[in-house]
Amino acid sequence: MTSDATSVQEDPTQEPGHDEAPASPGTTSRPAKGVVQIIQANQGWPSLGLKELWRYRELLWFLSLRDIKVRYKQTVLGAGWAIIRPLLTMLVFNLLFSLIGRKPVGEGIPYAVTTYCALLPWQLFSSSVAQSGGSLVANANLVKKVYFPRLLAPASPVICALIDFFVAFLVLLVIMAGYSVLGPYDLTPTWRILTLPLFLLLAVLTSLAAGLWLSALNALYRDVRYIIPFIISIGQFISPVVYETQAVIPARWQAIYGLNPMAGVIEGFRWALLGRGEPPGLLLLVSSLMVVCLLVGGVFFFRRMEHTIVDLV
Repeated sequence: MTSDATSVQEDPTQEPGHDEAPASPGTTSRPAKGVVQIIQANQGWPSLGLKELWRYRELLWFLSLRDIKVRYKQTVLGAGWAIIRPLLTMLVFNLLFSLIGRKPVGEGIPYAVTTYCALLPWQLFSSSVAQSGGSLVANANLVKKVYFPRLLAPASPVICALIDFFVAFLVLLVIMAGYSVLGPYDLTPTWRILTLPLFLLLAVLTSLAAGLWLSALNALYRDVRYIIPFIISIGQFISPVVYETQAVIPARWQAIYGLNPMAGVIEGFRWALLGRGEPPGLLLLVSSLMVVCLLVGGVFFFRRMEHTIVDLV
């Protein structure tokens, strides 16, 4: 919470030379008689408090580890669910479009690999948003009793989802190696994979931006918790997860389609990992600008509502 400006004024009615005697040892001292403390809220835009966030970085790691332990506590497969979820989803979509007889992707890349490659950033986003949206309410006892930068609450689920991402990413590398060795496809990574950290950073920032907006809104209006699953379900189909943008969206509409931040992220992942086609260009540019706007607006909105949020959770 941002600190409030505090000024101290003396009571003009107090006679000079009549200050209270100092408290004796072992007793609790009280404010001098006639001293008035005026507490005023900060005016204008709130500070981002980046230095404070850095000082509390160990707490961010602790909250992330706690969320991971709670997520996989008393589970048989544990972190294996980070692999099973995208793998089963990929198999279902692959079977569905095989029965239909037409797969909404270009030629030369197995549909299973194309879909699994898109599911990795999408799972990072969906898991982050699902947990971040309710993070303030879920940590209500901690928020009310202990001071820490409240931005850490919606940020910690993003770290958890990032760990799941790396586990599932290893499976993608195995699948690509299997197709390259056993199948007629050459999926050997090229120099483009060096750009993958940039697209991963964009996915993390997108997840954080959505988490900040939804966590603050959920603390103010509890209806938001019912909207979050709907956003995730609809978002999977309006994002290029089960299809490629070039195969479905006409070129003249792709810039508008880039207003969906995950569109540029997913197509960037495909370009970096599968090494096909040209970089997503205008689509990626529009998505990146959208992510920056959402993130900056989300941070300022979260900090602006921080005082009210603490009283409502």
